[in-house]
Parts: sequence; structure tokens; C-alpha cells
Amino acid sequence: MCGIVGLFLKDKSLELQLGALLTDMLVTMTDRGPDSAGIAIYGDRASAGAKLTVQSDQADADFDTLAADLGRALGVEISMRRKDTHAVLELPASKVAEARAKLAELRPGMRVMSDGATIEIYKEVGLPKDVAQRFALSAMTGTHGIGHTRMATESAVTTQGAHPFSTGADQCLVHNGSLSNHNNWRRRLRREGIRIDSMNDTEVGAAYLTWKMREGASLGEALEGALDDLDGFFTFVVGTRDGFGVVRDPIACKPAVMAETDQYVAFGSEYRALVNLPGIETARVWEPEPATVYFWSH
Repeated sequence: MCGIVGLFLKDKSLELQLGALLTDMLVTMTDRGPDSAGIAIYGDRASAGAKLTVQSDQADADFDTLAADLGRALGVEISMRRKDTHAVLELPASKVAEARAKLAELRPGMRVMSDGATIEIYKEVGLPKDVAQRFALSAMTGTHGIGHTRMATESAVTTQGAHPFSTGADQCLVHNGSLSNHNNWRRRLRREGIRIDSMNDTEVGAAYLTWKMREGASLGEALEGALDDLDGFFTFVVGTRDGFGVVRDPIACKPAVMAETDQYVAFGSEYRALVNLPGIETARVWEPEPATVYFWSH
């Protein structure tokens, strides 16, 4: 099952509503994935250069002196905003890799959800409406974002197994389907130095795109490569700092619908996820074609 939503704004006047619109879309898809939910928001640029979104199951203890401890270890000033079990650290972009390594020492149980100039990822176990309330997702602003409701069929229901997955700066991916050759690609991508933290096949899809783009491919070219290299059935919705992309496998057995107006491009696993969007009654609505890459950028 699983449910995917995505919204790419063309009209800047809608940016204050991004979180509210995405949250409504996500909650509408609850019965496609009641186990866990997550959302990636591309919002304001980090004033310090980069954002590191982290999650902890012992948030009170782990977050208490986190900014000060990490700042001391790195020799820089770090600011922190906490949201429930997540926190967003702002730090110089040149310190992100070192910060990840230091976090593993200072807070071994903490997980990094995302890093980049604009991206923030929030995800947890639970119904989409409960996850959305915990993180006040409806109040978030930004230019584009993607969300996912998960029905776990191949692994345990955990925060780590929830979507979206991010394996590169300002990159993220959500997935409906199943990859059959993910174990081979996980081993290969790790040998290539790509970070993969879970056993979820979706993270391998994200890592594949990160690797292709690191090798010089555009997002569109990376998605085209996925059609040749990744076996199975899948719908991918991906985000980058400036863009939003969609691709379905050649069989396209997973449901998907898109809508476009002068104000936005939207994606939903079902049309009912889109019905409350402004101007949807005059939108161009279509089902994305199999083995076809769709991409929009600012």
C-alpha cells in the first residue's frame, strides 16, 4: 500500500500555506499507510549555512546540551530548534560531515534525518494526523515538500524505517512499491562511499540517486538510470533543493495522479489527496505515464 503526496509551489503567495496543504494531503492518505508518516519540507535557507535535522528516542536527555556539546567539539557556534523528538541544528556547511561523526560519539542513539541548506525531515511511528500534530507540520512554510504514509510490509514499524529517506544534501525520496535487487545495490553503493543506514529498500533508491548525481547526472538523468538499474515495481517522488521529480516503473502498477495549475504541481497516490487544493477544479489532472520522468524546478 503506502501513500505518497507532494507539492511543488510555483506561486510564492502559497508558501505560507505549504505545510497546511501538505498535511491535509497526507492525512487524507491515512488508510494507505497507518504505521508511520513523514514529511520533507524545503523552507528557509539556514542562516549558518546548513541544517542538520536529528531524531532521538530519548530527546529530553539527548537534546539538553546538544548544541553546546557539539559546538565545543567542532569549535563553532551552533543553534538548535527542537520539535518533539526532532531538532534542527544550524551550523557551517563545511562542518556537516564532521558533525555527523561527532554526533555518533556524543549521542550514539541519535539519528540524522537530513542535512542541507533548506531541507528539514520529520518522521515518526503513528497515524499521519498524530505525527503532523507532534511536529506542527501545518504551520511550516516553504517552496516544496513531499510526504509519505507507510504500511510496513517488508520490515518492522520503526522511525528509522519511515519515509522520507535522505542520503545526500538537500535530497530526499519517498517510495511506493518494492525493489527486488536492493541488497546488491546496497553493497555496491556502500563500497562507493554512499551512506545507507537502514535495511529499507527505499533508502537504497535514495542512495542510488545520490550516487548518480554525485557522478554528474542531473536528477532527471538519475531517475532515467533507475529505470534500467533498479528491479521491481515502484513509484518514486523525489526532492532536491530546487526541484521535484516523479518516476514510475515500466509496469506502473502502483496508483498515482498529478495535477498542475499556474500556482503548483501536486502528486498524490489517489485523487482524493488533491481535492482540497486551491483551484483544483480547473487543474490539468493526469496519471503519470510508465517509465517517464517528470521534473519541475525553480
